[in-house]
Amino acid sequence: MKSAYIDYSMSVIVSRALPDVRDGFKPVHRRILFGMNELGNTSDKPYKKSARIVGEVLGKYHPHGDSSVYFAMVRMAQTWSMRYTLVDGQGNFGSVDGDSPAAMRYTEARLSKLAEEMLRDIDKDTVDFQLNFDDTLKEPTVLPTRIPNLLVNGGSGIAVGMATNMPTHNLTEVLNGCIAYIDARGDIDIEGLMQYIKAPDFPTGATIYGYAGVKEAFETGRGRIILRGKAEIEVENNHEKIVITEIPYLVNKAELIKYIADLVNDKRIEGISNVNDESDRNGMRIVVDVKRDANSGVVLNKLYKLTALQSSFSVNNIALVNGRPRQLNLKDMIKAFIEHRHEVVIRRTRFELKKAEERAHILEGLIIASDNIDEVIAIIKSSKSPNEAIERLMERFSLSDVQSRAIVEMRLRQLTGLEQDKLRAEYEEIEKLIARLKEILENEDVRMDVIKGELEEVKEKFGDERKTDIVYASEELNPEDFYADDEMIITISHMGYIKRTPLSEFRAQGRGGVGAKGSVTRDEDFVEYIYPASMHATLLIFTAKGKCYWLKVYEIPEGAKNAKGRAIQNLLNIEPDDKVNAFIRVKKLTTDTEFINSHYLLFCTKKGVIKKTLLEAYSRPRQNGVNAITLREDDGLIEVCMTNGNNEVLIANRNGRAIRFHESAVRVMGRTASGVRGMTLDDDPSDEVVGMVCIKDKEADTVLVVSEQGYGKRSVVEDYRMTNRGGKGVKTLNITEKTGKLVAIKNVTVENDIMIINKSGIAIRMKVTDLNVIGRATQGVRLINLGKRNDEIASVCKVLSEPEEQEVDEENAELDAQNENNEELTGFGGSEDIANDTEETTNE
Repeated sequence: MKSAYIDYSMSVIVSRALPDVRDGFKPVHRRILFGMNELGNTSDKPYKKSARIVGEVLGKYHPHGDSSVYFAMVRMAQTWSMRYTLVDGQGNFGSVDGDSPAAMRYTEARLSKLAEEMLRDIDKDTVDFQLNFDDTLKEPTVLPTRIPNLLVNGGSGIAVGMATNMPTHNLTEVLNGCIAYIDARGDIDIEGLMQYIKAPDFPTGATIYGYAGVKEAFETGRGRIILRGKAEIEVENNHEKIVITEIPYLVNKAELIKYIADLVNDKRIEGISNVNDESDRNGMRIVVDVKRDANSGVVLNKLYKLTALQSSFSVNNIALVNGRPRQLNLKDMIKAFIEHRHEVVIRRTRFELKKAEERAHILEGLIIASDNIDEVIAIIKSSKSPNEAIERLMERFSLSDVQSRAIVEMRLRQLTGLEQDKLRAEYEEIEKLIARLKEILENEDVRMDVIKGELEEVKEKFGDERKTDIVYASEELNPEDFYADDEMIITISHMGYIKRTPLSEFRAQGRGGVGAKGSVTRDEDFVEYIYPASMHATLLIFTAKGKCYWLKVYEIPEGAKNAKGRAIQNLLNIEPDDKVNAFIRVKKLTTDTEFINSHYLLFCTKKGVIKKTLLEAYSRPRQNGVNAITLREDDGLIEVCMTNGNNEVLIANRNGRAIRFHESAVRVMGRTASGVRGMTLDDDPSDEVVGMVCIKDKEADTVLVVSEQGYGKRSVVEDYRMTNRGGKGVKTLNITEKTGKLVAIKNVTVENDIMIINKSGIAIRMKVTDLNVIGRATQGVRLINLGKRNDEIASVCKVLSEPEEQEVDEENAELDAQNENNEELTGFGGSEDIANDTEETTNE
């Protein structure tokens, strides 16, 4: 059993599944082309029925199933399977949609001009022949190809214990590489060859995405090449659509379209309304209609990620070298081809030299005869038989048997003077030819020039441009590619449920309204934090225990305005007894080194401690978070702001006082430092800091304070006198039983709206311009009507203002325009981080 299996394995490897490195063919392809050539089924003659070709190949050379021969022939005629077709087919030979070809009785075929180059000189003893299966005929063991077919048309096959998968290449590039190899006499490395042969070139076009796999495949014979279909976003009647014009090699177009439709039906891809195949004789055209509210770029990236529109081709260059399977790199394959051509040229030259010498020998005899024509005629006339004439001529003129026979068989017309001149001219030509052929056999450099000249000739006749583009520098698909950089509102509840909701879902209301339902939470839960951020931003999340975690906005689950969200513990490794108290949004945390080295984080704790650290110290995300600040006993982190080193700081406490000082009063410390005193609290044990804001523009910014019972007001920054850090501050809101204690302090401009959420989950959005600027020591006006409910304000946040009842698209356009303010939001209830100056604007 062991020996039988090994025999079977070797038969499959050598005689079925693997191509020969010299001509790039498996036996079935070689037999088809040879059979067609023997039938005279060449490109300059009419087509012949495919069934006739299959019958010829089956009956004479290939004793296997007729379908194996027919389908191998069909594939050689398919423009989407072969980079350069070897069979010229007429009729239905299948399609890129995976349709079957018509039966062989309906289709017709003949050799293509390129295939004839592979068979040229086969009758000049250039290759070895072997007996066919029944020992009645001879077939070639390899074709004397002028084309490096293994590289040009590739091939795939599954043998026993091994497989091969070789990509197609551009003929012009490969021939240039071969010529360079000849010029360097083999002394050229793979990198040198890659100057000529850039990358595989597939018949279906598409784009090679990333060069590392190509380089690896060329150098080792194995590699993974990423292929992307070609797609463009077109706009028609204000409606975007993705038009796919090229797909990766070996991808079935019909199945690709069906799979896209299935993904849409399964809601795995959002934003597609329709998929149409508009391909025709002019080319491929798959049209994917994008919904009006979807981002075409994001939809296209999802198609690359989830469908065969981006595929990989795993290169595995295994071919037969001297009858043994070997893994080959680029240079190995070119070397094998050139060596094969070298042998073919030597054998062809020997064959031609032999023929030329035979003809020269005969011509010498004919010339002797023409010089002595009267005597020759007399000898022939006086001889009783042709054999006697041959012998007498051999004796008289010292001729060979061949020469004498040629003279005896000579026609009378050759006795004319013109014909005699032709004999001498032909003899001179043949003498020159013999000298040339001998020179080729004696000199290897001359042989190489012959090979090079023939390759140049093939390139001139059949060379073409690349079909597959190359994108040299590329990354794996970045997760950010799947999400449009839209503005979101991020909501975190008191019990740690987080979600993101498009900002456009919220509408502005007049001051004093009752608000819209903001979030559905569990009975004992309420919304505590709300803040805006764009989808591609990184959130630095800070907890009460002073730890820092990182989270991309798109990683936060999306939920409707009234959805509950998802537990933040499921997204981050936060300790069970810890909770989020602040966050910073940074557009390019890990890539923009200039920005992170010129900005700082300001930390504020409920005991009035303040700390300043370079943002760069927090730019290396770790899954389990890092310690952001060392806290003293009974203290907790409440606020973090991002600054540019030139901001003023306002800190407010529950009892309605606030202190203002310049941030330069706080020196820069390390990531794990504790900080210094920022504000002195009252002796009242319940007193603590409620918030900290950083002022960037004293002219535009006003200070907004809000109390528990829904009262609030705006004051100008200059109402708060500048002091040093560590003082008690001045009154910012007149605290009474009616107003309740202070819950939030914000810096706002006329371009802001404010959003207030109370503990029962009611949300209200109002324009800052609805609030007049009044003195800092007043009690303010009612912002939200809490009614008779035993309710309190939980969170206050500012967002960019939007025109009332506008369409979502217009809101987003407004947001883009407003984005130049670039204010970064942080902290309890969303304290503001205002240090995103022009560098950040550029990033966004």
